[in-house]
Amino acid sequence: MAILVGVTDQLQRQRRRGEELESALLNAAWDELAEAGFARLTMESVAVRARTGVAVLYRRWPNKDDLVLAAIANYGKTRPIPAPDTGTLRGDMHALLTSVNEGRSAFTVIVSAAFAGLLSSTGLTPAEVRAKIMGDRPLWSHEVFRRAHERGELDLDTIPGAILAMPFDLIRHDLLMTLKPVPQERIRSIIDDLFLPLVAAHRA
Repeated sequence: MAILVGVTDQLQRQRRRGEELESALLNAAWDELAEAGFARLTMESVAVRARTGVAVLYRRWPNKDDLVLAAIANYGKTRPIPAPDTGTLRGDMHALLTSVNEGRSAFTVIVSAAFAGLLSSTGLTPAEVRAKIMGDRPLWSHEVFRRAHERGELDLDTIPGAILAMPFDLIRHDLLMTLKPVPQERIRSIIDDLFLPLVAAHRA
């Protein structure tokens, strides 16, 4: 029986190639990060979880830091937050922030726990780490703001970028500070008491 399991594992390793293999490696690295944490994660432990040799990892990522950054980026890229289309800016923002809150709370807890280790190990600044994680993928809010501009609900030509970023910065702050999902009352307050009045003040 043990021989059969060993042969099956070997065949699975042989069949995985290219994007399929890389996806399996990154998923294994994310699972290891979530369960063991950054400090205890090693290239060897990820290889064991992925049922592959450690040399396979080193051929793609030269060290643990690059592997963890790639795993975090892959998690966000493969689990996008859909842009809602409720017909109003307020409805879209409420739906979008709620989706971010529900879909990214666990992600935020795991990444924030790894953040200190990444900063110390890589020597990167927080902004540089975030840039590596985000890459060049579009922000979830771009489509929401584009449609609101077409409806005349906001003016993308005059509104400061800081106002557009503010609701997401506040949600991220609350998630990091409490490590818990943000209450719905807080989300509504961010939209109705802070964001929308500022949008109206900058509408031509």
